[in-house]
Amino acid sequence: MAVFELTDANFDEKVAQTQGVTVVDFWAPWCGPCRMVGPVIEELSEEYAGKVSFAKLNVDDNQGVAGQFGIRSIPTIGFFKDGEAVGAVVGAYPKEALQQVIEQVLVGEVETA
Repeated sequence: MAVFELTDANFDEKVAQTQGVTVVDFWAPWCGPCRMVGPVIEELSEEYAGKVSFAKLNVDDNQGVAGQFGIRSIPTIGFFKDGEAVGAVVGAYPKEALQQVIEQVLVGEVETA
């Protein structure tokens, strides 16, 4: 399953009004750590295909959504369940750490900042 692009215009339709778990990578093209996280998000999208949706939102081009969720540092990985923000992690987390958070979100036990 591919990682889809989010915008201010389609965020509500693709995330806020969606059932299930969605992981959103808030990033920007000039951000070095963001470029390290991108391939990890791609790998996770394949591993969790059918269970979790993955998306990317360029914060430079979509400041409305970024502001709505208080994104001040990137990369920020946001976790949404049934359209509600349930947590986020800031920084270039390794794949294993992101997997742990995804598993917690899937079972409803999220303890992220």
